[in-house]
Amino acid sequence: MTAPLDLDQLQSFCAIADCGSFTEAARRVNKTQSAVSMQIKRLEERLGHTLFTRDGRSVTLTAHGETLYARARKMLRVNAEILDHFSDDDLSGSIRFGVPDDYAVRLLPVILSSFQRTHPRIAVDVSCMASEQLLSGMRAGRYDLIVFTQGTEQNYGELFRTERMFWVASHGGRALASEPLAIACGPQCCIWRKDAMEALERTGRDYRVAYTSSNATAISSAVLSDLAVGFLPESALQPGMRVIGDEQGLPRLGDAQIALMRASHAYGGIYDALANHIVQSMGNLDVPTGSQAEAAE
Repeated sequence: MTAPLDLDQLQSFCAIADCGSFTEAARRVNKTQSAVSMQIKRLEERLGHTLFTRDGRSVTLTAHGETLYARARKMLRVNAEILDHFSDDDLSGSIRFGVPDDYAVRLLPVILSSFQRTHPRIAVDVSCMASEQLLSGMRAGRYDLIVFTQGTEQNYGELFRTERMFWVASHGGRALASEPLAIACGPQCCIWRKDAMEALERTGRDYRVAYTSSNATAISSAVLSDLAVGFLPESALQPGMRVIGDEQGLPRLGDAQIALMRASHAYGGIYDALANHIVQSMGNLDVPTGSQAEAAE
């Protein structure tokens, strides 16, 4: 009978894959670098394949490593679920959580406050910033869980919500009539900006970027102040915004994809408690759409 794989080796393997460094992975799993290197050597010998390509200080997964990584994460998740099932311990601890500020207005006061009421012994340390920064921070080990947008473009993100994207303007404002069209948007790395500009160019609509910020609140303020037209997902719409319908001549935008990403250790226990709460709560969000949003005051 073939002996099962060593979960401790798989945990170290996933930690290296997450951060791209044996040194950083050793810190994350509380082992010496030599111990982690030995674990990977034994795992590679067991599987008969090289799992990492080493180029100086840079470490990347081989094709066999990529195949193992997805399956190793599943094994770590199932292991955490089994331990949770037979555990009588109360949930307690701290979670480093990141969320885009696009969703902070709705997510933080409503969803996280209700989580704190039902799980008072779990401390959630929150950072709000752009999805690109959150993804970079996850690779650097600064977060346990993050919510991010453009979900399906990232490996190992758990896509859990798709929302309609809307063009928005201030009620009673004149920005929509500006020529060229003045728009407020995120920086060049923002996928929503890229999608909006490509859509405008396909339809031949002349535009100019009148207001740029990586802060979603600042962009919303520019729209509400009638400095420019913007684009937002449905759960980020705010009172005072007018949803611009197709009859106004602006192109349909691609949907916003919202996903959850975990560090390789963030399965079971307190992490599942927060992840499940976010997914369920965002699924139940009462958001204004269509004529409801257009009438918002």
